[in-house]
Amino acid sequence: MTSIEERIRAPEAKAAEGKGGTVKPAEMKSAEGGDVAAAFDDFLSAFEAFKETNDERLAEIEQKLSADPLTVEKLDRINKSLDELTLKSRRPPLSGERGGERRPSEHKAAFEAYVRGGDEDGLRRLEAKALSAGSNADGGYTVPLETETEIGKRLANISPIRAIADVRQVSSGTYRRPFMTAGPAVGWAGETDARSQTTSPTIAALDFPAMELYAMPAATAALLDDSAVNIDEWLAAEVEGAFAAQEGTAFVSGDGSNKPKGFLAYTTAAEGSWSWGKIGYVVTGASGALPASNPSDVLIDLIYTLKAGYRANARFVLNRRTQAAIRKLKDAEGNYLWQPAAVAGGEASLLGFPVTEAEDMPDIAANALALAFGDFKRGYLVVDRLGVSVLRDPYSAKPYVLFYTAKRVGGGVQDFDAIKLLKFGTS
Repeated sequence: MTSIEERIRAPEAKAAEGKGGTVKPAEMKSAEGGDVAAAFDDFLSAFEAFKETNDERLAEIEQKLSADPLTVEKLDRINKSLDELTLKSRRPPLSGERGGERRPSEHKAAFEAYVRGGDEDGLRRLEAKALSAGSNADGGYTVPLETETEIGKRLANISPIRAIADVRQVSSGTYRRPFMTAGPAVGWAGETDARSQTTSPTIAALDFPAMELYAMPAATAALLDDSAVNIDEWLAAEVEGAFAAQEGTAFVSGDGSNKPKGFLAYTTAAEGSWSWGKIGYVVTGASGALPASNPSDVLIDLIYTLKAGYRANARFVLNRRTQAAIRKLKDAEGNYLWQPAAVAGGEASLLGFPVTEAEDMPDIAANALALAFGDFKRGYLVVDRLGVSVLRDPYSAKPYVLFYTAKRVGGGVQDFDAIKLLKFGTS
C-alpha cells in the first residue's frame, strides 16, 4: 500500500473502531526536502487511489442504484488530497540565494538602506539624476529592477490567469490596442485586368487602463536589522499573496471600476447569437449540473466552438470544486477524461487540453459560468505599468514598520473569439 493510500485509509480504520479521527491532507515531500520526483510519485499514487475509489462508487451505483456514503466520503477526501498536492506543487520555491559575490546595483543598495533604516538620501540622489518627479517621500520610492523582477516572477508563478494570459509592460497609464473591425476589400484579378478601388479598413481600439494595486506588509526592527535577510525576497514574499489574490479575482470577475475587467464580467451570449464584444457560451442542458447521460459531449461541444487557430493553444480554466466533479467523468471506453500531469511540474489535462485551476471561477450552480475554455494568451491581456513603489511608514503601527507597496495593473479581453464558457443551465 502506498504512503498516500495509508494516509487516506487510516482514518477509516479508526472510524470502524469507533475512535473517529480526521484526515490529514497529503503532504508533499518536496515541501522541505526538495524531492520533486517523490512529490510527483505521491501525486500519481493519489490519483490511482482516486480512480480505484471512483470505480468502486460507480459499481455501487450500478448494483444498488446509489453509492455507499463511506465510499463517497472517501472519494471526497482523496479529491482534497489531490487538490492539496496540486496547490503545493505550484508554490514557488524560496531561492535563498544572494547572487553570489555579485555586487548590488547602486539603486538596490540605496533602496536597501531606505527599507532597513529609513535613509532616503541615496534614493533622492538617484531619482534627482533620473529627473524623476513622480516618486518622493510622500508617494514612495521606486523599487530597484531586481526587486521588481522578483515580484513579477512570483506573481507569474502563483497568479493563475496572469500565468496563461498575454502580459504587456507599458510606461503610460493606459495601453491602447487597435484592432480591425472591417478589413479592406480584396479580390482576385488577372495579370492585366483592371483593379477596382478597395475600401479602407475600419479601425477601432480597446483601452486597458492600469489601476493601482497595493499591499502593506509589516516588519519588525529585528528583521530589518538582520543582514542575512534578503530584502528583495522578503518584500516579494510578503506582497505576493496579497497581489496574487486581488489579481486573480479581478482577472476573472473584476468589474473594471478601479480594477481590471475580468473575462466573466463581459456581456455573454449563446454561441448561436455571438457577436464581437461578447463572450460566447454553450449550455449543459441541465440546471446546475452536467447532463445525466453522455456528460462529456458538452465538453466536446465547448471545445469545437473555438476556431481551429485558437484550439492549438487552448486550455480549460475552472476552480478545484468544479475540477473535482469533472475528474470523475469517463469516456465510452471507460477512460478518465481528466489525466494527471505526465511529468513532475507539468499540468493536468482534460480531453487532451491543459487545465488551469483558478479559485475565483464560480462553483457549479444554476446558470453558473463555471468553466472556461480558450486561448488565453490571445484572449486576455494583462497590462503592467513599469515600476513598483514602496513607502516606508515607521509611525502608524509602532513598534512595527509598515511598507505601503503599490503597482499598477490593468486587464481585459483583447480577442472575443478566443474564450468560450460553459453555462450550467438550459438557456
